[in-house]
Amino acid sequence: MAEKKHTDPHNPEHRFGQEVGRKAMRKLRAREGTGKGAWFWLGMFGLVGWSVAVPTVIGIAAGVWLDHQFPGRVSWTLTLLFAGVALGCFNAWHWVKQENRHD
Repeated sequence: MAEKKHTDPHNPEHRFGQEVGRKAMRKLRAREGTGKGAWFWLGMFGLVGWSVAVPTVIGIAAGVWLDHQFPGRVSWTLTLLFAGVALGCFNAWHWVKQENRHD
């Protein structure tokens, strides 16, 4: 009779065992890293975008400030714009390289 108790689908212990099994399988699949969905890639796209945009905007702001403080032949805005884009691209490359290392 004890064997029937554990295999009865209406038994709470049986349902609990099934639920634990489903959650364990879900965790194992997540650890394997398979099935990276659209949200993951959308997040990675956003991360790469922000890692380029933030240094670029900071470079522009610093360049505008320097141009107002020290006017001259050199455009600090353009110089720091290019420096910010270069730094941002390096930063984005670093994030993508790090993510590829995990695959």
